[in-house]
Amino acid sequence: MFNLFKKKTAVTQPTKIPKHIAFICDGNRRWAEMRGLPPLMGHKAGIANFENLVDWFFARGVTTVTFFLFSTENWNRTKEEIDFLMDLFYNEMKKNLKHALEKNLRYRVIGTRDRLPKKLANMCDKLEQESAENTGGTVVFALNYGGQDEIVNAVNAAIAEGAPVTRETFETFLDTGELLPIDLMVRTSNEFRISNFLLWKLAYAELLFIPEHWPDLVKSEKLWQFVLDEYSKRNRRFGGGKKLNYSGRKK
Repeated sequence: MFNLFKKKTAVTQPTKIPKHIAFICDGNRRWAEMRGLPPLMGHKAGIANFENLVDWFFARGVTTVTFFLFSTENWNRTKEEIDFLMDLFYNEMKKNLKHALEKNLRYRVIGTRDRLPKKLANMCDKLEQESAENTGGTVVFALNYGGQDEIVNAVNAAIAEGAPVTRETFETFLDTGELLPIDLMVRTSNEFRISNFLLWKLAYAELLFIPEHWPDLVKSEKLWQFVLDEYSKRNRRFGGGKKLNYSGRKK
C-alpha cells in the first residue's frame, strides 16, 4: 500500500479549513478480505471510532461532515449484506443520538426512506428531530441517496410549485438545499469516481482520492491531519484565475 507519510515533515496548523467535508466511505470489504476476515466485518470496522473522527474535525473549525453510507445503487448487493448494513445503521444511529445530545451536534439523514426498514426510517426521523436545534456542528448521513434522484425530485417539486426557477431558488427544493456547498470531498480505497454523490453541492469542491480503505481512515488521526493539510495547499479559484498583465505574464 502506498504510504502517504514516508517523508517526515513538521506538523503545522493548516491555514485554510474546509467548512464542509464529504466522505465516500469506500473499501470496507476489501479491508476485511486483506485481513482474512468475513467481508461484512469491514463494514463494522468502518463504523468504529466514527464519533471521534467527527469530534476531531469539528474541534478544528469544520462545521459540516457528510458521509455516503448507502447509495440507491447499493440495493443490488446481496440480501445478507443489505440486512447487515441496515441493522448496523440502526444501531449506530441509536448511539449517534446520545452523541448528538452530549456534543450539541445536529444530525441530518438525506435520501429517500421508502425502501428502508421501518425501524431504521423511524430512527432517522428521531435522530433528526431530537438534534434539530443543536448548534455545535452538522453531521449528514446519505442513506439510500442518489445525486441524480435528488435533482430529478427537486425539478418535479419546482414544476409543481409553478414559480420561475433560478439557481438560488432551485436549491431550496433539494434535500441538501440548506447545507453548505462542499469544500472538500474525500474518497478512500483508490477509487477515482464521485459515484452519483451530492452532484449539486460538489460543483466547486476540491477532490481528494487516497489509497487507504475507509476503516483505515476512520481510526487514523494522522490521516485526518493529512486531509486538512492537503486542503490547505489547494488554490480555489471558482472559475477565476490569477491576474495577468498586458503581456499575458502572471503578475
